[in-house]
Amino acid sequence: MKFEQYLKNIERLDQLIRLKNTGCPDSLASRLHLSRSTLYRYLDLMKSMGAPITYDLFRESFIYEYPVNFAMGFHEVYCPEEHPFCLEANTF
Repeated sequence: MKFEQYLKNIERLDQLIRLKNTGCPDSLASRLHLSRSTLYRYLDLMKSMGAPITYDLFRESFIYEYPVNFAMGFHEVYCPEEHPFCLEANTF
């Protein structure tokens, strides 16, 4: 599996957890086209990255214990022209 697919799966899993709409582990694994053991590997990876994931028996869904955001990728950073780093970065 390509790295991009791993990221897409984590992003989709994050979205479903934020919506509190994962369902039980078996249905979630099926929805994501993963085995149950692979699903738990993703959840363990997310937890190791700091995601406060728990399972809510009442909702029958994985949830975050408190609000978090998942962001992976590169984003433009505002840098004032007079900042020394900006001056160095613009010397190409």
